[in-house]
Amino acid sequence: MADPEEIRAWLTLAGLVESLPTVLSVQLKQDAGINNFDYMVLSCISDTPHQTVRMSDLAAFVGGSISRLSHTLTKMENRGWVRRRPDTDNGRFTEVALTQEGKDVVAQAAPGHVREVRRVMIDVLGHSQTLQLGTLLDQVFAAVNPDVQRVFDERFPDVDLHASDG
Repeated sequence: MADPEEIRAWLTLAGLVESLPTVLSVQLKQDAGINNFDYMVLSCISDTPHQTVRMSDLAAFVGGSISRLSHTLTKMENRGWVRRRPDTDNGRFTEVALTQEGKDVVAQAAPGHVREVRRVMIDVLGHSQTLQLGTLLDQVFAAVNPDVQRVFDERFPDVDLHASDG
């Protein structure tokens, strides 16, 4: 039988994983009319060179299935926020490019989103504990989805959450 403290820790994490996107989506819907998954997709593309990313890398980063991502991208294409096209380096892949309209949506949503993330996490934990949490979650991500780990490492090459490990 599992340790009650481990069960409590697991249930706390599971509850957070379920409730945090909803909390973030409420703010995003008020400020920009989008949900948290939409914001993750748009901001990921926005933060890449030339605001273009391979669809497979985007799916890994946002943690969504290709099917869910494809549905979201169709909706975004219809709104004029993104364009899909064959990858310029390898036509077997699909690239997703952010349009000016998509950049405008991210710019409208970002300040409120950053405030909300600070309110529910960074201001609660402080800088040091936020980094500790990041280190712990990084280890869990590596076990759950190494593809996400690779994308994060590529996106943040100068960030080593494990640098301060004793």
